[in-house]
This record gives sequence, structure tokens and C-alpha cells, in this order.
Amino acid sequence: MFHGSIPALITPFRNGTVDEQAFQAFVEWQIGQGSHGLVPCGTTGESVTLSFKEHVRVVELCVEAAAGRAPVIAGAGSNSTAHAIELAQACKTAGADGLLIVAPYYNKPSQDGLFAHYKAISDAVDLPIVAYNVPGRTAVDISVETLGRIAGLANVVGVKDAAGDVGRVARQRLACGGDFIQLSGDDPNAIGYNAHGGKGCISVTANVAPKLCAQMQEATAQNAFERARGIDDKLAALHKAMFVEPSPAPAKYAASLLGKCTDEVRLPIVPVSEAAKTQIRAAMTTAGLI
Repeated sequence: MFHGSIPALITPFRNGTVDEQAFQAFVEWQIGQGSHGLVPCGTTGESVTLSFKEHVRVVELCVEAAAGRAPVIAGAGSNSTAHAIELAQACKTAGADGLLIVAPYYNKPSQDGLFAHYKAISDAVDLPIVAYNVPGRTAVDISVETLGRIAGLANVVGVKDAAGDVGRVARQRLACGGDFIQLSGDDPNAIGYNAHGGKGCISVTANVAPKLCAQMQEATAQNAFERARGIDDKLAALHKAMFVEPSPAPAKYAASLLGKCTDEVRLPIVPVSEAAKTQIRAAMTTAGLI
């Protein structure tokens, strides 16, 4: 259902508002470059600083531009279960093919609370759900055991795993079943994650290097890991550069060098420094992008 290189799309801004034309052109470019899916309104899309109206509009724009050529997995997470349900229902109405639901941040719910959160959303919205575990941002970790419980919910089909431990893949497969879709949330471990049984990566780097990321994912699907490593060697510096300063400022600056959007971000994120710009340009040069 969901596999391969799936960019967590940036949301282009111009003069403080969503640049709809740039965003749809960006989606078209991503599909043309071989991306296997699209995630609007994730962390990289600055979802937490989008208004509800903007959030839904970005999903609508993505669905319209994709036109069924790649699945749209809309970010619909919140630390309020009720608000997450509201977002999820709106994303379904907008035409999304699936939902990316981050573990509730800041609240620090228990493992039982995490399960109850996902159950409430699964019960309320009939769309495939990808749970998103990113302890570094949420201050809570969906344990392997809890993920196994969540995987048993009617609409939960997979996980975006940004816990940074590829050793979890086997344990999660045993807990969740062989059909449960495991996607890496960390570009640097994407090859290793697939080697352990993952099916793809929800990627930041793919905003800037979609063709290379797609080719790398396709190589791993064919068990051509030497070829995949050769591609990843070109991307290694770029993976690091995408987080040289708080994301998505580096990705937006890199995309601006490609003429895809401005480098405008929303507070509290600020544009990258001159030192970061130098590092990002060097990484893009190494990858053969500029």
C-alpha cells in the first residue's frame, strides 16, 4: 500500500501565506522524479504552525496535484485526540488516501493512553493510518508491545519509525505481523531499515533529491544493496545537512536553490545561517544536484 520514497513535503510560503502554485508545482515535480507517495502537513510541512484552514487546503492541493498517481498520506496528528480526529476527518473529506498520526507530544501519555488515542482515531475515521513514533520530538516512545496493540486496530496499517533503532524492525514485525508496513523516519538509516524488513522511508532528503531517494529505495526492494549504498554515499552529506539547523529551514533553503520555492519559514523556526547555507550547498554539490 505505502512503500518506497515518500517525501514529507515542505509547505512553500510567500509573504506569510501558503504559496499554492509553488506547492502544486512541487508535487508535480516529486511525482515526475519518481517519488512513491506524498506526505503533506507532516513535521517538515510545518503543520504545527498552519491554521486548520491552511492545513486542510494544503491536503486538498496535494490530492488535486497528485491526481491519483501517488498515494497521499496526510499528516493529521495532534496532542489533543479530539483535534486529531477533527483533522483526520477533514483530510478524508479532502481526498487523502491515508493518515499519518504522530504520537501525542508534550502531554506525555502512558502506553495505555497512546493506545486509547490511536483507537479513538481509528474508530472515528475510516482511512488507513500510519502511526508516527518520534520520541525525540514527542517525549514519549510507542513501545514495541504498544505498537503491537495499535497494529490490531481496524485502520492502522503501518508505522513511521523515527526512534533511531533499526533493531526494532524485527521485534515490531513479530509484534505487529508480517503485513504491517514499517517505514523509516530517518534518512540516514533508510537502507539499514529496509535490510531489516522495512518497506520505505518517509523522507526529508527527498524534498531536495527525490530521484536519488526513489532510486535508492527501488534498489533495496530489488535486494541490490551495493547499488543502494552507492546512491546513499552521494546523499550522506545531504542527510546530515537537512538537520544542520532546525528543520525544515535547511530543506527549504535547499529547495530554493533549485528554484522550487522561497526559503521562508514560520516562527519559531528561522531561516538558516550563512554557515549552514555553505554546508547545504556543498552537500547538494556532492549529490550532483547543483
